[in-house]
Amino acid sequence: MSAPAAVIFDLDGVLLDSEAAWSDARRELVEETGGSWRADAPRAMLGMSSVEWSRYMREHLGVPLGDEEISRAVVERLERLYRDRLPLLPGAREAVVSLASRWPLGLASSANRPIIELVLELAKLVRCFKATVSSEEVARGKPAPDVYLEAARRLSCEPRRCTAVEDSANGIRAAAAAGMKVIAIPNADFPPARDVLGRADIALSSIDALEPRILEGLERS
Repeated sequence: MSAPAAVIFDLDGVLLDSEAAWSDARRELVEETGGSWRADAPRAMLGMSSVEWSRYMREHLGVPLGDEEISRAVVERLERLYRDRLPLLPGAREAVVSLASRWPLGLASSANRPIIELVLELAKLVRCFKATVSSEEVARGKPAPDVYLEAARRLSCEPRRCTAVEDSANGIRAAAAAGMKVIAIPNADFPPARDVLGRADIALSSIDALEPRILEGLERS
């Protein structure tokens, strides 16, 4: 098998320990506006685009604002949290820099565009990524393959020659549906079910285990 054309990373849960930050920002808005937070809300919103989770917060959590207002308010809260402390996972920056020296990198994230740009700026990783895509820029969020297909298009790569790095069930489903090889780094807070994890080509315990030799092994499989 020929070498992969590119590696495409997810952001939240792969490079950032950020699920708690997203949940806190959303819960604060729900409570401040008189809505009703639900314990299953964080899992329900995993992988959703900003359009989708803003609608969910309005329709299911009772936030009395328009979808764009909801999205903007959550993003503003998250930006403050990240400027105070960016929850970059140990080994994430090193893994990105190492792989960027060998393959073109893309980013396919459910995060809003301003959050993607802020994270890459704060982490000093802007130059490592040839293309970045937010799911708010495509028709459907994960588990639909749209964000991964768009990332491959922007990288001028065939999806089947790309390898995705994912942590969540919806992310694994999205990358697999795009026809990509998938490296799973299971989310500790929201671990994928066994049958979903089985759709990945390989599973790693943490991002710092992601080394070029892992990609080289996939090439030969």
